[in-house]
Amino acid sequence: MKSHVDFIRSMCAVAALTIAVAVPAAAQVGKSQGVLDVNTMSEAALGALPNMTPAIAKALVAKRPFTSPVELNAFLIAQGLTAEQAMGLYAKAFAHINLNTATPDEILLVPGAGRRMVREFAEYRPWKTWAQFDKEIGKYVGAEATAKLAQYAFIPMNANTANDADLMTVPGANQAWVDKVKKARPYKTAADLEKALGKAQARFFVID
Repeated sequence: MKSHVDFIRSMCAVAALTIAVAVPAAAQVGKSQGVLDVNTMSEAALGALPNMTPAIAKALVAKRPFTSPVELNAFLIAQGLTAEQAMGLYAKAFAHINLNTATPDEILLVPGAGRRMVREFAEYRPWKTWAQFDKEIGKYVGAEATAKLAQYAFIPMNANTANDADLMTVPGANQAWVDKVKKARPYKTAADLEKALGKAQARFFVID
């Protein structure tokens, strides 16, 4: 009898481990395929971007954080870049959009999005997982293009319950920052988030 019980316990443990491996953490900020967050890049890295100059990079760092690509775009145009030059830069650096609240103007600044994604992004709201995004957007443009679009966006995560894996998807995150986020819980208001994390990173969260 003992060996039978031990066998059952062993099988349950294996099953639990299999499930844990088979269900990965849900990354709430799209996986980068080379596009970096403009709010976390160094001044030197910014200066090396297409159509940038050291002077613009310096001014950009001083102006941060940019909480939307529209804000970033307005800044770059004011610095003398053309609309085409700014779009060329977005192939390398961007201010992520919130899939559940992004405006048409924000979506249109995502390279490869266009008017079609303005419609499709809005149609499937609220977005809850990247599996949902892959399925719905992939129907229209295929897996490769869908992955490229995802790197410009995020699905807000719950500030009070997000696990370490989700938190590590936030641009600029490291374990010390993750520990800081968890230590400051519970968050009750958006102001609490901004006070603890700053505008640039607080925007990746919601409070439910």
